[in-house]
Amino acid sequence: MTNDTSPTPSAQPASSSATPVTEGAIATIELEKGGVIKFKLLPNIAPKTVANFTAKANGGKYDNLSFHRVEDWVLQGGDPLGTGTGGGNQATELSAQPFKIGAVGIARGGDINISNDMQFFILKKDSEFLNNQYTNFGQILEGQDVVNSTKIGDKVRRIRVQ
Repeated sequence: MTNDTSPTPSAQPASSSATPVTEGAIATIELEKGGVIKFKLLPNIAPKTVANFTAKANGGKYDNLSFHRVEDWVLQGGDPLGTGTGGGNQATELSAQPFKIGAVGIARGGDINISNDMQFFILKKDSEFLNNQYTNFGQILEGQDVVNSTKIGDKVRRIRVQ
């Protein structure tokens, strides 16, 4: 889940003025090839991450971006460069929320305190080794089959939060 580039320790949160998101908000990812992934956001667990993701999603920042990493246990996208090296920085929000199948998290570099402000990942398998190491900010409600069938290079048509 690491970013291929290490963020600098002096990094500032990307979107500290983002509007708080209420409990019950749902993110919908529509893929260009067809298929929909829906996940509930966890603002009670990671409020700043959820607010940042929501602002970027509803602002069209994820539209037409590709999934750049696909492994048997994870799907990762949201990199504006498409290489695993893009995006800015935000503070990591650690919690006791376990990384089980369908968990949605935020990528980060070598500094546990600084996460990427764009790149997100979705788990295909339980991955407890990520617990207390990454920000967990969502849980799949629908479309795990779409997650499991997504390939490197597949594009996001759009992501919106309601």
